[in-house]
Amino acid sequence: MSVEALVDEARFRTREVGALARLKGAIAFRSRRRRAELFFSIFATTEDTRVLDLGGGKGRHFAKHYAAIRNVWIGDYDTSALDFAERHFGYRTVPLDGTETLPLSDGEFDIIFCSSVIEHVTGPKADAVALFKRDGARFRTQAFAYQQRFADEIRRSSKSYFVQTPFRFFPVEVHSWIPLLGFLPTHLQWRIIKVFNRFWPRKDDRPDWSLLTETEMRQLFPDAEIHRETFFGLTKSLIAIRRS
Repeated sequence: MSVEALVDEARFRTREVGALARLKGAIAFRSRRRRAELFFSIFATTEDTRVLDLGGGKGRHFAKHYAAIRNVWIGDYDTSALDFAERHFGYRTVPLDGTETLPLSDGEFDIIFCSSVIEHVTGPKADAVALFKRDGARFRTQAFAYQQRFADEIRRSSKSYFVQTPFRFFPVEVHSWIPLLGFLPTHLQWRIIKVFNRFWPRKDDRPDWSLLTETEMRQLFPDAEIHRETFFGLTKSLIAIRRS
């Protein structure tokens, strides 16, 4: 597994300005708030509950929406982000080193929380981007193999987990915000992204995401219940939840 892939979209070479960015921010905030409500309705955490935010970067998301949880670790490959999480929020940290496995023992955490990360676990960054642009079928096959290993590690390292990812067939692809893009093979997505990069408020020259269907999420997390997060009645995200 390439931990270069354990990055959220805020760290991509992506620029977004104007009304689209404001709309995206409002929708994202609403989604994250509702997601936190779901989390707390399922998990009754105590001061002893060990929680890992996997791919949590600087810890800002967790501090904003899950502040009631105190016994928190942030796992990330970005050491400067981990330093920020420790200095500003007092979180303990788990540096990730890019190996095939997470540096965790079996069942080490009571809960692993992972939000908008697994769709980017698609292989070493440069190779994944190149394959995304060249061959959509091969890219998805390779990506799913990396995602399976990542999912297996989450299941091994936690007693419970809460793993969210954008739904592949939401009408607006969530990284580019281009309508219906997710229905196409990735090499065709790239052709359209290149055109949109000329004028679209949201631009990306290093796409590496492989969005998942509900069937694929069930394959990755066979011991989980799959929750559908909706927006105006349409499935926007999928959440795999295993209760202890």
